[in-house]
Amino acid sequence: MAKKIKSNFKNILICLLLITALTACLLGLVYKFTKEPIEISKQNKEKSAIEKVLPGEYDRLEEKKFPLEEVAEQNIFKKEAAADSLRVNMAYKGDELVGMAVETFTDKGFGGRVKLMVGFTSVGDIYKVEVLSHSETPGLGSKMTDESFYKQFEGKNPGNFILKVKKDGGDVDAITAATISSRAYCDALDRAYNVITNIIGGQDNE
Repeated sequence: MAKKIKSNFKNILICLLLITALTACLLGLVYKFTKEPIEISKQNKEKSAIEKVLPGEYDRLEEKKFPLEEVAEQNIFKKEAAADSLRVNMAYKGDELVGMAVETFTDKGFGGRVKLMVGFTSVGDIYKVEVLSHSETPGLGSKMTDESFYKQFEGKNPGNFILKVKKDGGDVDAITAATISSRAYCDALDRAYNVITNIIGGQDNE
């Protein structure tokens, strides 16, 4: 007859440690095998978003990074964003700048960080916007991906179209019952536009 293992504290602790170690190993294996496909999927989504938001035809892209710690020193952004940077894909046809795709973000969403890809024309007009990721409430803040919301930004220049919801004195029609998400979306757009103005200013001075 098999000897019955005593159910004491030591045995329970050993069992829990073994289960924890096995679970950790399994999670490590899952992460190892899913990390690369997830990264590839992310890159493909970003590439597709860039193509969707850029205006007109172009024959080459140049990627530039703008550390927010440098821009923060110019008082454009707050210091808490100093650890991040914005990626800008500048589209050229020959030597002519035809548009820019800015990967921007905000941490002011109701559910946390919201990431957008914003396409601008060479003069700073918003061409198109694609949502890369968000954790907003389904049926409320998630409506930032609806055409009825994002279409209002297309063709607008933030130099004269105020990127604030109307409740805050801006020009933006907020998503019904999702003012926080709407404000976050505007904040991400504003961050992108501030970088664009630096680029356009540099082009004008050349």
